[in-house]
Amino acid sequence: MKKLALTLLAGVLFVSVMSSETGTVVAASEQSTVEVLLNTKKLEFPDAKPFQDRKGSVMVPIRFVSEALGGKVTYSKIGKVEKVGIKTKEHTVDMTIGQTAALVNGQKKDYGTQVILKENRTFVPLRLVSEGLGQKVEWDKIGRWVWIGNKEFRSTDDKQFKLQPLIDFEAYSKSDVTFRTIKDQKYTGIKVIKASDLPIKLQDGQVIYSIVLQSKNGEEFLVVRSTKRGTPIDFLVKGDFAKGRNGIDSMFINNGDKTGTGFYPVLSRLDKFQNGDYIQNYDWTKFKIKNADFIMIQDGDLQEYGVALVNPFK
Repeated sequence: MKKLALTLLAGVLFVSVMSSETGTVVAASEQSTVEVLLNTKKLEFPDAKPFQDRKGSVMVPIRFVSEALGGKVTYSKIGKVEKVGIKTKEHTVDMTIGQTAALVNGQKKDYGTQVILKENRTFVPLRLVSEGLGQKVEWDKIGRWVWIGNKEFRSTDDKQFKLQPLIDFEAYSKSDVTFRTIKDQKYTGIKVIKASDLPIKLQDGQVIYSIVLQSKNGEEFLVVRSTKRGTPIDFLVKGDFAKGRNGIDSMFINNGDKTGTGFYPVLSRLDKFQNGDYIQNYDWTKFKIKNADFIMIQDGDLQEYGVALVNPFK
């Protein structure tokens, strides 16, 4: 139970120390990019990127998205009229560049946004492509994500995430509570994930949607969007004690969609606590996020193995 006691102690001290330092809390700034996820996996666009036009429509380069959905793209030109088509075994979509309407399985539909040429790529409203090919589309205003298809999240239990033995993390074991469950039992090993694996479910529990770095009032924060509130994290630094962090309760944002956004400070006076001992002369201000190799997610529901994210901010 040592780990639970330390976590509770850190939480109490953390709120009392940080609430006096951060002042007024403001919501996270809206991101300017648009992500497209197919069956909860982010699509990587090699060149031209999706964007949101002035009418709010998400525009995507047609060939890449259509082929990811199993469609074949065709182009034709008669005089100055350029046409684009998408075809699968069950669906057909016919569009004309510069027009807002399209023929979807032979029926005319108007999407209110023109098919356009941009950066030598044909961009179309995402809803036209996905609905035309029989796919469900959902807009996530918090992450500025477009979900296509199902929302069956990958899990750290999946075979693609290999269990690594604890000996592989021996260089980070100076803090003896880091690799133990909340019941003070040793993990069987560690599952390592990358930022590109997000969103991901931790076993059968919470879903981690995103982890980004933000600055507020001159301080840096790790901003975590997930389906569980208050999950502690540890910054793992080779040859040093783990840097434990709790989310600042007063900064927490309930997104209203069964997810919340937590703010974790990069710098914290709590680094003076090392394995339960208070080190008076330890200089906690020297830590930089690039010093950490991993970000350990200390979810109390993980009873078998730990989950460590490769630090994307190095």
